Amino acid sequence: MPLPTTYLFETDEHAALRTQIRKFAERAIAPHVAEWDEANEFPRRLHEEAAAAGLVGISYPEAYGGAGGDLTHGIVSAESLVLYGRSVGTASGLGSHAIALPLILKLGTEEQKQRFVPKVLRGEHIAALAITEPGAGSDVAGITTRAVRDGDHYVLNGSKMFITSGCRADIVVAAVRTDANAAQRHLGLSLIVIERGTPGFSAGRKLRKTGWWASDTAELAFEDCRVPVQNRLGEEGSGFFA
Repeated sequence: MPLPTTYLFETDEHAALRTQIRKFAERAIAPHVAEWDEANEFPRRLHEEAAAAGLVGISYPEAYGGAGGDLTHGIVSAESLVLYGRSVGTASGLGSHAIALPLILKLGTEEQKQRFVPKVLRGEHIAALAITEPGAGSDVAGITTRAVRDGDHYVLNGSKMFITSGCRADIVVAAVRTDANAAQRHLGLSLIVIERGTPGFSAGRKLRKTGWWASDTAELAFEDCRVPVQNRLGEEGSGFFA
């Protein structure tokens, strides 16, 4: 097995982290990757096992159940999971919270952070980010999924595509269009957290891919899906700039 890259920022702490992750990945991931690739997902319990091993909370604040550390620790963690677990798909699925939780931590209220983040870092919940749509990928300003204010709720209609961990996510941070008449397209977008089990929210078929098979990828649908306004992250219309 080739040695991983040694970065200029690395300290003895980073080296110890590599050893910790190597032991976990070689025991809990590598022996099962063929089986998980064929199933197009890995068991949910792996999230809890990874959390118990101290891996899920790396580089997240201790105040919300994280293990502390910074971006450099996150880089070492992600690289080591791939190298020693031998499955990019598994590493991607285990790490889908890394593109969802930062938005909650950056824009969320204290109540939102306490409500959503600790359960994910404990491995109890799975978090996903939903940006891409059938007609809008890298052109984020082209998002068409609508969220219309109705009292204390938004009513969502639209769909998302190619969402990592979308099949099993307990919370989805989604970009939606809250102002269809904004002077510029990017000014009308907001971020909102949709919780599993919300009426009108569903995960469709599990998508087949050419690689990363162990990472479940889904098409999401919103049909008159009512989400509390209190689940919006930040100010309305601030989503594009997050």
